[in-house]
Amino acid sequence: MNGVIEALHIYDEHNSLVLSHTYTSRPLSATHLLPLYLDHPAPRPNLILLPNTNPPTLVFSLNHANLLFLLTSSSDVEPLLALEFLHRLVDALEEFLSAPLLAHKIEASYHVVAQLLTEMCDAGTVNTTEPNALRDLVEVEGFMGKLLGNLSLPTKAAFGTNFSNSSAPSVLAQNTPALQWRRANVRHTSNELYADVVETLSVTLAPSGRPLAAFASGTIAFTSKVSGVPDILVTLTGPSGKHNLNSIIELPVFHPCVRLAKWREQPGLLSFIPPDGRFILAGYEVDLLPYDNGSAANLTSSNLKLPVSLEIKTCLGPSGSDFEVRLAVNKLFGPASGGLAGRGGAGGGGRGFGTPQPGTPGSPALQDLTVTLPLPADVRNLSEIRPSRGDATYNPGDRVLEWKIPSKELASDTPLFGLRCTVVGQLAEEDGDADPSGFGFNTLGRDYSYDEPYQATSPPARSEKPSEAGGDDKDGRKAAQNKILMPSSASVSFTVKGWLASGIKVESILLDPRKSRGLSETVKPYKGVKYLTVSKGGVEIRC
Repeated sequence: MNGVIEALHIYDEHNSLVLSHTYTSRPLSATHLLPLYLDHPAPRPNLILLPNTNPPTLVFSLNHANLLFLLTSSSDVEPLLALEFLHRLVDALEEFLSAPLLAHKIEASYHVVAQLLTEMCDAGTVNTTEPNALRDLVEVEGFMGKLLGNLSLPTKAAFGTNFSNSSAPSVLAQNTPALQWRRANVRHTSNELYADVVETLSVTLAPSGRPLAAFASGTIAFTSKVSGVPDILVTLTGPSGKHNLNSIIELPVFHPCVRLAKWREQPGLLSFIPPDGRFILAGYEVDLLPYDNGSAANLTSSNLKLPVSLEIKTCLGPSGSDFEVRLAVNKLFGPASGGLAGRGGAGGGGRGFGTPQPGTPGSPALQDLTVTLPLPADVRNLSEIRPSRGDATYNPGDRVLEWKIPSKELASDTPLFGLRCTVVGQLAEEDGDADPSGFGFNTLGRDYSYDEPYQATSPPARSEKPSEAGGDDKDGRKAAQNKILMPSSASVSFTVKGWLASGIKVESILLDPRKSRGLSETVKPYKGVKYLTVSKGGVEIRC
């Protein structure tokens, strides 16, 4: 595949064009491209083929911060290359324009955005995408340049090179860095090394609570603010140590700075010369339900460590119109042997002499707990919503019930929470309260029909059993109708600071002064590690 990128278009949340940049050829214009893209039903894939255009066009898309990025090509181009370019472009824009990325920032800083688009892709071919290298290539107007420009005074010509931009290509042409991911002449007054390990859960539970599938997708974000060219070694360990870490971590991916030979020789060791600033060091996936000898080893909810347990009971009450959600908060304990100290304290314990601080490995903190229950289309409303703690709201338009429990309630000693709701279905024609004539004659419970015989005879005395049987049949029919109004699943969203579902932790972060350049041997950077587990509706239980 020798295809090239032809054009890039950026739209805001109102589908108004923010920026359009053409690299080569004569691609579709932004005004013609957007309607063709929106014609595809949602959810739209990241790659769409437009066969009716001349020539047929490939459209790569990315949604980020209410902005729509569309990239077009009329030739065969590697899909992963184009999609990765869009992600790298978003990262570069946030690096230069600051996050969050907004439409007015792009419009106000077009001189910077145009340089980024030109340097990252040259005539349709992907070029420099590393943020550190772009810092040396893209000229950003500094504070002095803006000040002197507003005063209409000569800048560089009158004052020489003292007020020139330090990132100008002409000045740094002779100081080109040997590493493409690290800029040259890095200087910091305070040397710091931070690691943030974030895992996203994807768990599916059966109605009995038995886990069907459980995965954790991890990302290691590293922040390096060290002068010179440091050489760093990060050591990872698993729940049972280093010896079986290679069997725990699946599908590892690394930043180009990582020495792969070192990882293959000793899994768990990350040796690298980092870029300056924050970057994604590595990513991985962990199966929380491993298989041993072809059979599942741990398939019970007790072996799968989750911060919450969920149980749903449906068809409750006399007519079967109630359902109940029971939520239990499980106690999470820190690792038996703590790894590197978290930020702000030794051993994750903070500065105090007593218990560890919340949000550290010694005392994980559960926050932002939300239970979401999608309801069937036949549900008209919820007549009663009774949560024991927190706030529960129902949106009839989206047919979604959300139950949010604040962090203050989660920090209390109450481990059990409950929510009971009553569903109301659509109005039926055979409803006894409805008026079949449509004139409102039966609104007060009076009967004006003349179906009785003209000479009424007193009926014989009957027992009450038939009426009771009829009432039971009516309740049975009502319960059968309400059964289809019950929720079929529920998902849980939360964040846990100081805990990882996989048990992986950073044991040490070492700076080798002998291999490092431009750094004194007496310099000891401040180090810190944070752990975070996130579930964005990733824990789902079926009813």
